[in-house]
Amino acid sequence: MCRSDDFIDTIIKHKTKIEEVYFSWGNFANGRNLQIQQAGLTPWEALERQIADLKKLYENGIKFNLLFNGNCYGKDSLSCAFYNKIGDTVQYICKNFMLTFITTTSPLIAKFVKGNFENIKTRVSVNMEIGTIQGMDYLAPYCDGYYMKREFNRDFNAIKKLKNWCDENGKTLHILANSGCLNHCSAHTFHDNLVSHESEISKMDNCYEFSGICHEYLKNHEKRLSLVRDTNFIRPEDLHLYDPYFDSVKLATRVSDKPVQILESYVNEKCTGNILEILEPNHAGRIYPYVIDNQKLKNDYLYCSHDCQKCGKCEENYKNALINLEEMYR
Repeated sequence: MCRSDDFIDTIIKHKTKIEEVYFSWGNFANGRNLQIQQAGLTPWEALERQIADLKKLYENGIKFNLLFNGNCYGKDSLSCAFYNKIGDTVQYICKNFMLTFITTTSPLIAKFVKGNFENIKTRVSVNMEIGTIQGMDYLAPYCDGYYMKREFNRDFNAIKKLKNWCDENGKTLHILANSGCLNHCSAHTFHDNLVSHESEISKMDNCYEFSGICHEYLKNHEKRLSLVRDTNFIRPEDLHLYDPYFDSVKLATRVSDKPVQILESYVNEKCTGNILEILEPNHAGRIYPYVIDNQKLKNDYLYCSHDCQKCGKCEENYKNALINLEEMYR
């Protein structure tokens, strides 16, 4: 959220199709980089910029969804001071803007918000990986909605079951459309924990830099089939198929250098070019000079048995859409 004037203007341009804008605040750990860490700006300047952007969006009737979706809050996780800080932050934003939703990975933050801010709807973050009715039911007293586990994005049988339960229990169901993460990533929790502590980690004399296990994995050409078979992104052209099941569709843009392209693609339900460029994380640079042409991708994977050991549709789909730019322009 709030990456550039162009992005803010694009949000306003399409405001009739946008349910809400997600943002983190100050130095709270969250699921991606700290909101105030923007190139060329001091923390105070970045916060001033964020406030100005929020006011502009507020004046255009955009709803807001505040993120407390860090995977770990360390020693602050249960402290009175931490919850006082959350309460003060929510009160400030409510007083100055229109705060409608809070999305969190913490059941205690959800409980705190429900107990103190009755007009704010709480949602479970996609980072909690909720993919079962049991998982939703456990958190039902504290949550009004759930972001579904990424791995179920292409499984309509699972989606229908979750949607039916939500309808029967007065809950809402939500989906992240443009994740570039690989399904069932063994290092996902580890990576999310690093992100939560990145401010502390950046001050250390570190031996390694970790940007995701997928980056190493995809260096192997034979593994790049995973970009189609083992991912969960939804092509903008297929977005309408999800309308009956989800109250809103989330787009990840916070660490992308192409937020306008992402928003325009999904609002217009059309992506021409490399599908990887509108995903977060964006793997386009990892496989260059190869690209995956979205217009050549088929949506067969939405209607398969999900038995990858016996099915070759995704491999055929991947090979059909893969283009070597260097060969094309020789």
